[in-house]
Amino acid sequence: MESDSTVRRLKPFGTQHYAAQDTDGVPDRCGNNGYRGDPERKPEVRLYLLREAVAASLVSVFILVLWGLVHLSLQQLVIGKPSGEFNALRAREHLEQITSVGPRPVGSQENEVLTVGYLLEQINNIKAETAEGPHQLTVDVQRPSGTFSIDFLGGFTSFYDRVTNIAVKLEPKGGTQHLMLANCHFDTVANSPGASDDAVSCAVMLEVLHSLANHSSPLTHGVIFLFNGAEENILQASHGFITQHPWAKQVRAFINLEAAGVGGKEVVFQTGPENPWLVQAYVHAAKHPFASVVGQEVFQSGIIPSDTDFRIYRDFGNIPGIDLAFIENGFIYHTKYDTANRILTDSIQRAGDNILAVLKHLVTSEKLANTSEYRHGNMVFFDLLGVVVVAYPARVGSILNYMVATAAFLYLAKKASLPGNRGGRYVRQLAYATGVAVLSWFVTLLSVLIVALVITLLGRSMFWYTHFYTSICLYGAAATGKMVLVHTLAKNLYYGGVRLVELGDLYFDVSLLLWCCSLVWLTHHGLCSAYVPMLMVAFPLTTKLLLAKEFKHKGASVKYSVLYLLGLALPYIHFMFLIWVVFEIFTPIMGRSGTEIPPEVVLATLVTLATIFLSSFFLHFIYLVRSTKWILAGLGSVFLVMLLLVSCGVFFPYSGSMDSPRPKRVFIQHTTRTFHNLKGQVESQDSGLWINSFDFTGIQHITPHIPEVNDSVRTRCREDRPFCGYPWFLPVKFLSKKNWYLPAPEVSPSSPVEFRLVSREETSWGTVKMVFNVKGPSHMSLYLMPHRGSSLSTWSFGDGTPQFDLSGEYFIFYSHGLNAPTWTFWFEIQPPRDPDPLGPEGMISVAISSHYFFGEDQRTAQLEEILHRFPPWSFPSSWVSTYHMYRY
Repeated sequence: MESDSTVRRLKPFGTQHYAAQDTDGVPDRCGNNGYRGDPERKPEVRLYLLREAVAASLVSVFILVLWGLVHLSLQQLVIGKPSGEFNALRAREHLEQITSVGPRPVGSQENEVLTVGYLLEQINNIKAETAEGPHQLTVDVQRPSGTFSIDFLGGFTSFYDRVTNIAVKLEPKGGTQHLMLANCHFDTVANSPGASDDAVSCAVMLEVLHSLANHSSPLTHGVIFLFNGAEENILQASHGFITQHPWAKQVRAFINLEAAGVGGKEVVFQTGPENPWLVQAYVHAAKHPFASVVGQEVFQSGIIPSDTDFRIYRDFGNIPGIDLAFIENGFIYHTKYDTANRILTDSIQRAGDNILAVLKHLVTSEKLANTSEYRHGNMVFFDLLGVVVVAYPARVGSILNYMVATAAFLYLAKKASLPGNRGGRYVRQLAYATGVAVLSWFVTLLSVLIVALVITLLGRSMFWYTHFYTSICLYGAAATGKMVLVHTLAKNLYYGGVRLVELGDLYFDVSLLLWCCSLVWLTHHGLCSAYVPMLMVAFPLTTKLLLAKEFKHKGASVKYSVLYLLGLALPYIHFMFLIWVVFEIFTPIMGRSGTEIPPEVVLATLVTLATIFLSSFFLHFIYLVRSTKWILAGLGSVFLVMLLLVSCGVFFPYSGSMDSPRPKRVFIQHTTRTFHNLKGQVESQDSGLWINSFDFTGIQHITPHIPEVNDSVRTRCREDRPFCGYPWFLPVKFLSKKNWYLPAPEVSPSSPVEFRLVSREETSWGTVKMVFNVKGPSHMSLYLMPHRGSSLSTWSFGDGTPQFDLSGEYFIFYSHGLNAPTWTFWFEIQPPRDPDPLGPEGMISVAISSHYFFGEDQRTAQLEEILHRFPPWSFPSSWVSTYHMYRY
């Protein structure tokens, strides 16, 4: 035998088969290496081939055991006994008190008075309790005003006036020059009590402050605990602090506590920029570490429609930091179900232990005094089942990655150089096999996407939203079955006379090569996530080398197969954890990603990619089994049964169960729209209930409960009106193009918006400067739409340069706290040289929408009536709004 990896075509005297059988028709125990020829002629070797049932059982048990370990690690929130320094029960009391006032939108009494009052009371109690200790505690209530532009949600500009920050500085009594910053926010979106986002973080920070203030030894550096009151208004309060507060100049690093889910483990998903010492500090100090650089690179890629105060401190303060967030159960994030009772005390204990330990470490670190000296490169960091975090500099990771890639290429090169493989024989075989593997990927993905399209056309989208594992049974079975089928056909039709053990060995090399190529590509592009393919190359390669002798002499024996799978366990269990993170984040996001992104395509793609990645080193087994007919039959049966059940509508997408709610999100505004012409006269006016579904299913499930909300009241976008002529709260019309407008009586808020053009003058440089005054509720949105040929040259927002032109429109988000003055703004516009005769009159259309998120103006009788008719599995978030458009 020339090589145990050479693909040799045998030339038997008779017909070739792939399961040698004895005279009773029972497959031979060892098989004849995939060859059956003249009974008088013995094959060159007799090696084991796996029975189909054994192979399927081994792989299934392997996957299920690892998946079980992943879930077991996620359930174990606190490892070991708490030290007693952080009191989770006291923190829970804070959480319950903060959430007891209900939703806390910016500008409301609940946010600006009740919550601020409670926080100040607790902080002053801590100050009095620790007055005799070695620390001093200074409290400052900041009410900043400011403006900035941000490229979130396609880009818009923000203006805030007298929002609230509570800043608490804890430092040695002699003072200090260097400060850490710990940040949480206590405001919420409308209609949500915001226990996880982000009251629990503020409760944790209160207790961490209590513990540090009672520390018997003086701290080396100080800590600012910032309780910010305007994060949900797209990061306004943090901008006010870092750009205006006098303490901000002393901040050297920060920790931000956030949420994208409810409870569970808080994960480090962003660090830096650069400053690897921060990751090292977390790894060294955290009691229950949980971190992933993959999450950081995915989040910072922008594919997740969310952002945190981390961005503000990084971009406007040039300060490095750590971003932590709860990510479990994002189905109820920003809904009425985000209540204190859903957050386990162990989750609070875990977060408190970690934050306290990391802060204690950082405020005694000499590196905090001069962070610029340690600002070099990034860190690769990841945890293993939440037990230990591995972290090393990215430059070390690049060296390690290239070393592993080199070892893999040397392994393949050695095979290519064997006597039986000279002349490029092995290289050709490897290239052809790689082509088969890549072809199987595309065929699999295309096939599963066709199934997803069928499900979408049948109107059964999001059947998996409440029943997640049905998506695995449908799309996973389809993807696995297609992969097995393609390779079975290749084995039977293309590799007609090739020994199966050699094919199995060849396709191991294919998987190794493909992972190796991804390793080199990711490393070359400087991505720290390259550690994943590094693990998927290093461990399988080491395992294969250790088992080479066993495989050469016995083939695919049960002993070999078990040891082979054990060698894959560590990279696979980590990879399966990453798959869990992907589904934990993206499955709930499909419930709030708008009407334009087909969720079946997204989820089917994710399931297929997970199947492709997981199957990579299992291709080895497809070629080492005598047959795959029963595997294909089983997968096909699961797929067909699940397709039938889904098509019949057995799985309803949503759930109103209080134990595990999966609500459908709907936004309803009772609005009055007024449109003015160039002379300032009212051109038209209407009122209605403006309904937005924030998932792909639209209102198809709502119409049976509320028949008048149907496609007969579907809106259309008026391109000649800013933002289609509707009161968008955020610039997300590109996400939700399907909405409905049900006629309703006019709204009459007690504090209607007052909008006035103060002055209009032509400048010497040919522009027209217009100054406006606006008086209205705490939340307003301003839309500017220059007409064709016109352009904005400068304005009073951001840095003075109009930014983020959204298809010819500009969006300015406005909010204010209590006792805010009249909002005054201006812009300069360049008039068109040749006005468009077919376009709207004038140079620019200006629209202002007002949003009443709280108080007596939030509801109307018509709004209350329709809200009561929504089914219990829905979450209609509602408020009153107005829209006024003017042309100039």
